[in-house]
Order: sequence, then C-alpha cells, then structure tokens
Amino acid sequence: MKDYSAEALKNIVQNARNAFNTGRTKDLKFRKKQLKALARLYRENTNAMIEALSIDLHKSKQESILTEVFFMINDVEDLIANLDKWAKPEKPPTGLANMLDKACIYKDPYGVVLVMGAWNYPLQLTLLPTAAAIAAGNCVIIKPSEISTASAKLMEDLIPKYLDNECYQVVNGGVEVTTELLKHQFDYIFFTGSTTVGKIVHAAANKYLTPTTLELGGKSPVYLDETADILTATKRILWGKCLNGGQTCIAPDYLMCTKEIQSKVVEAVKEILPKWYGDNIKESPDYCRIVNDRNFQRLRKLYDAEKVAYGGDSDPSDKYIAPTILTNVSPNDAVMQEEIFGPILPIIPVQNAQEAIDFINSRPKPLSLYVFTTNNKIKNLFLENTSSGSVCINDTVMQFGVDTMPFGGVGLSGMGAYHGKYSFDTFTHHKSTLIKNLGALGETLSSARYPPYSDNKLLFLTNMLKKRRSFIPFKYIPYLVVFGLGVASVFIGQYIKNSTSSNK
Repeated sequence: MKDYSAEALKNIVQNARNAFNTGRTKDLKFRKKQLKALARLYRENTNAMIEALSIDLHKSKQESILTEVFFMINDVEDLIANLDKWAKPEKPPTGLANMLDKACIYKDPYGVVLVMGAWNYPLQLTLLPTAAAIAAGNCVIIKPSEISTASAKLMEDLIPKYLDNECYQVVNGGVEVTTELLKHQFDYIFFTGSTTVGKIVHAAANKYLTPTTLELGGKSPVYLDETADILTATKRILWGKCLNGGQTCIAPDYLMCTKEIQSKVVEAVKEILPKWYGDNIKESPDYCRIVNDRNFQRLRKLYDAEKVAYGGDSDPSDKYIAPTILTNVSPNDAVMQEEIFGPILPIIPVQNAQEAIDFINSRPKPLSLYVFTTNNKIKNLFLENTSSGSVCINDTVMQFGVDTMPFGGVGLSGMGAYHGKYSFDTFTHHKSTLIKNLGALGETLSSARYPPYSDNKLLFLTNMLKKRRSFIPFKYIPYLVVFGLGVASVFIGQYIKNSTSSNK
C-alpha cells in the first residue's frame, strides 16, 4: 500500500512544484506527448475500465463506454487537435491611444493543480479535468474518489505507467487524506462532488486565495405540459433518471405537471420500463446499483409505500433500488429536502408553468433545468424567468455532451465551467500584456498625460481614449484633423532637425 502520510503528501505536492518550475510542462510538444499517452491509456485499458465500473456501480458495457471511456477518448483527441490554436497568444484590437503599441494575451498555466474527482462517474469526472489541466501546461495532483474503490485503484495503478511521474501524481485515500491534502497550497483546485463537500473545499482554498472550480449538483427540476408527446417525454425523463442508477449530477430530480398529466406519465412508465429492463428489473444487466450501503440507506428513507405509484422495491444485500415513481408529492416531503441522487422520481402537481417557475425560484439554483413543451411562449417563459447552470428543452442530460458549450453550475450548484475549449481556458491564466512604443512619435502621442495638466491635454486624451464604432461620425472629424496635424508636426520637426544636422 502506498504511503499517503502527512509527510508523504507534503513531498508529493513539493515534487510537483519542483517539476513545474523546470518549465517542461509549458512545452507544447511535451503536453501533446502526455495527452497522447493518456489516449493510449484509455484505449489499451478499456476492458479494465469496464470491469472497474461494473464492480463499483454495476454499470453496463454500453453506459461505461458511452458515458466514460468513449467520452474521455473524444475529449483528449479534441484537446490534441486544438492545442496549438488554443495555446497561441491572442492579439486583441487596440484603440487610437495604443495604435503604435502591441497588445497580447498570453496563455499561461497556473502551476500545480489539484483535481478532485467524483464517485458516480469515477473515471470521466476525474480524467476529463486532468486532461485539460495537462493541455494547459500544469502539473496535476489527481485525487480520485475513494468511494468508487475499483476505479480509484485502477487510476492509481495505471496513470504512473503512462504519464510523467513527477508532473502527474495520483493520491488515493479517504477523508483524512483529502483533508491533509487540502492543507497545502495549490495554484488551482477543480472539485466535482456534493455542495456540502464543495463548501469545505472552497473554504480550504480561501486560505491561499486559490481559484477554484466547483462542479456540484442540486435538485434539477422538470416541467412537462400538455403540448408535449407524453410517451416520448416520459422515455427521455426516465432515461435521465435511470442512467447510472440516477446517480448523475444533472439527472432530473423531480417532475412538475398537472394531475391529469401525472396519471398519463405513470401509465407511460408502466409501458416503458418492462420493455427496457424486463419484468424483473433486478435481473437486468443494464441497470446500475447504488454505490454503497450508506447511500442505499439514505435513499431508502426518502419515500414510503403511500406515495409509490410504480416500483419501490429494494434489496439492501445487492444495493438495489428499483426505478420508483412517487405521485402527489408535497414540497415538505422528505424526498424534496435534498438532492435525490438515485432512481426515485417524485411528481409534484402544479396548475401551470408560472406555478412551476415560482416553485423553482423559491429554491436554490439548480445545476440543470428541463422543460418539455412545444409551446415557444412556455419555453421562453422558463428561459427568461429562471436561473440554472444549464437548460435542456424536450430532453434530459443531453446538454452535457455538447462540448462547444460550457458546463457548470450557478449559486449552490457550482461555480466555473468546463468542456472543450472551456476546459482549457479553466486551467489557463490569460496574461494581458502591453508592449509600448518608445519612439518619438509614440512619446509625442503619450506626452499629454504628463503634468502640467491643461484643458487641451484633457480634451486630447479623452478623445484618444474614447470608444469608437467601426465608422467615424462627422463630429469626430475635427479631432482626427487635430490628431493628424499633431502627427504631421512630429514628422516635420524630425525632418527639420535632420536637415539642420546635415547642413552642419
């Protein structure tokens, strides 16, 4: 067993800092080499990953590949393909005041980054941000969740075989190891997990004012109205709820609809789930399990038989909870007091969209919001009057896969975002740089800032600094004439000076 004592963790962090200080992670060729090695790790160990995910969560091969392995391969290949473009310094436009100068935004790595993964998608949610941190040129301390033990052990064993051992190190262990690790100073912290633990991580980061991305969760609501196809909508809601056994941060947490639609949803559930998983869902190879006993017991306490319209059966020895639909749920019920993070879908009857919006706005901002409607007015009503990390209209979870959009929370559902270029930008410090002209003309244009001050100098400076559109309004022409005369006087003065010197 590896040593993760306080002294060992101190050395791990210091070794990573020493490695960063050599500057080798800033080299694009080095970064690409590491990313290609990570892609090779994914491909050469796909079966081992599927097995680990099966041990941890009873994940099927299809869910393991689509939501973890293939997702990670796609991501790292995108990083490799775009790294040169994303890492290239940007040259932003400048105004009249800096027309002789050079403005540049350099893409610097932060330094030593701590990536703390989650147990529900233990590989993807750990290695996606790790890959982005590598692409941005950082050294990385990788902390998998100890709850998904098989996946954590797999990363601990495999990563040292593929990646630079000084720049990228895995730390495995429980709460005490994490607590000790958070005592050290990092240059960036990326955490995925619960809001409760996210607050602890953020508090630890505050000691050193360390920038932090928190990918958290919350109760992501669904609204379904009468204009939607109920059968299709129910399939998509159920898929988002049953995926990974409901243990997904953006899983639909609860459904709001009228009582009439509630009855139709229950009937649709009875038709859909046997087709997906058979008459005995427990025997299906495609249905996940709850990750551990503690979470199983927590979930089992969230509902009683009185409000179960479908499912409800469970087996503690197998950590199995059936897909469970609860009807006529009250906001005061236990299931509505915390993020469910399991295969339980409560339905709260509402009269209309506005009542649903009022309910959403009375609670912490969710990570995701789902609306099923073909009415554009209703769609816009939700988009314009609610706040959430993301929104998906007429489906669930699918927004996570669009890596050209940032993924992240707002308020208690998180801060910061990643995916695609947004991942690279998250782990990159954008260093603004201005290179001033030292020539005579540049100094002439800048000289109005020096004392003694005057109204003419102030007028000149404010017009030089004024924001302008692409076209030149008539009122600015006099100022441009004055500016042109000023520039001309510099050249004339320089010409006279040169002529006088040559005559001597």
